[in-house]
Amino acid sequence: MSKHNNSFTDGSISDSGKPQILYVKDFLETSYASRLIDSLKKNVEWHQPRIFIYGRWVQSPRLAAWYGDKGAVYRYSNMTNEPLPWIDELLELRRMVVQACGNRFNSVLANYYRSGSDSMGWHSDDERELGPDPLIASVSLGGDRRFLLRHRQDRHAAKHEVTLEHGSLLVMDRGVQSEWQHAIPKTQRKVLPRINLTFRNVEKSN
Repeated sequence: MSKHNNSFTDGSISDSGKPQILYVKDFLETSYASRLIDSLKKNVEWHQPRIFIYGRWVQSPRLAAWYGDKGAVYRYSNMTNEPLPWIDELLELRRMVVQACGNRFNSVLANYYRSGSDSMGWHSDDERELGPDPLIASVSLGGDRRFLLRHRQDRHAAKHEVTLEHGSLLVMDRGVQSEWQHAIPKTQRKVLPRINLTFRNVEKSN
């Protein structure tokens, strides 16, 4: 199901002055990735949350769901997300991601981009629950989308871009969230629906 066991081989953005990003193009076998996205479309408890951004409440420009271990509560955009119990598909994928990254993950944020109109604005995954310098691992299923990065202190500097492909794994290493922002912009191109699964380790609430 996974083509990679213990190391990343496809490439990285890791030169001086660039974010520490590892990208594995064919992390999942294509047939498995295709079955997985079909299953997740049906079995994940998708919803469209209202988020607080730029001083007002708006509908999120994508569907989302939060799964994790008991107590893995995640707060962002003035929302408190209690974890849904793991489903089999996500548990198996977590096992593969943990094996590849050598890092523990107790939760996953699932995002469903239904069309090119769905997007993710500029942000860093730097919430307190994630602890200092978290490692974030992201699996992409479905249509290709552009993944952009910009430096937090110099937003007019050159941006970096990765095309996230079906069955790929993107790992943002420790230190990325404190120095960089990332985004999935809208596109007018006709694109297939996409599901993104971002594995994290949150500090559990008591």
